[in-house]
Amino acid sequence: MRIGLIGTGRIGAFHARLLAANPLVDRLILTDQDPALAHRVAAELGAGCASDPEELVSAGVDALVIAAATHAHAPLLHLAADRGLPAFCEKPVALDLPTTDAVAEHVARAGILVHIGFQRRFDAGYLAARDAVRRGALGQVHVLRMASHDPAPPPESYLAGSGGIFRDLAIHDLDIAPWVLDRPVIEIYADGTARDPLFARHRDVDVAAAILRFEGGPIGVLTASRYEPRGYDTRLELLGSRDSLVVGMDERTPMRSLEPGAPPPAQPGWRDFMDRFAPAYRAELAAFLDAVRSGRPSPCSVEEARRALVLALAAERSRAERRPVAVAEVA
Repeated sequence: MRIGLIGTGRIGAFHARLLAANPLVDRLILTDQDPALAHRVAAELGAGCASDPEELVSAGVDALVIAAATHAHAPLLHLAADRGLPAFCEKPVALDLPTTDAVAEHVARAGILVHIGFQRRFDAGYLAARDAVRRGALGQVHVLRMASHDPAPPPESYLAGSGGIFRDLAIHDLDIAPWVLDRPVIEIYADGTARDPLFARHRDVDVAAAILRFEGGPIGVLTASRYEPRGYDTRLELLGSRDSLVVGMDERTPMRSLEPGAPPPAQPGWRDFMDRFAPAYRAELAAFLDAVRSGRPSPCSVEEARRALVLALAAERSRAERRPVAVAEVA
């Protein structure tokens, strides 16, 4: 297949390398608002270059991979729908519901495949946790504990358009927890604090927590932080009536025990999300290409991405108004 990739920054260049190594891709064409950056990545991979997205889609590509800045996602998905091209797009579709809903309507009308990038759905640990829940191996699930802790804050240029800690960092937890548990969140109570004035300037927080009430009774506890000095830390713990398990606990988990005799971590902590989830990103793009080729449904549709955005918006409203927020208020 001939794949067009829009955006060759950090995540875009990462995707470009994965696509170039995939046997289903025989031609890769790149574009970026910084032409020098696109040409540099293209030269590394032996890929072609286009001057802009319009030229790229006119080059005869079979599908698009969108890894541009967040504000460009919706316009580029509209472009894909206009041209009848299947598209993979990094999360989020947009930072607000009206824009997201307009994309969903256009995509449905055009009848194209759109896969939104929530890579944890393709991680072996999260897949095993979902399977354990579905098999009833945990019995009745009582509590979920979720952690997403970055090793360091993003640059201010990124932060300004990120949508805040819930729509940026914690939205992965807000997607994966209902997916693993196979039941929706019905209420959220969230709080946070801006310890660094950088975040306060953008009405954001750098440390946050939320309590999630799931349909049927399970309770989730989520923590999100822009500071983890030992490395990138992402975990999901499930406590049930028959068993308990954890995703994200291995020799590179950036934590150390203070119990006497406990060994220190065997390896340095994960550097960042691409280091931690490299196999999941590879599997995610492979699943998209397979869906394009086979006609299978999207592994993560615009509607599913919308549900995660609704939860993030509910968390933000809760933090701002200092009260529990029913998801139905936002949805």
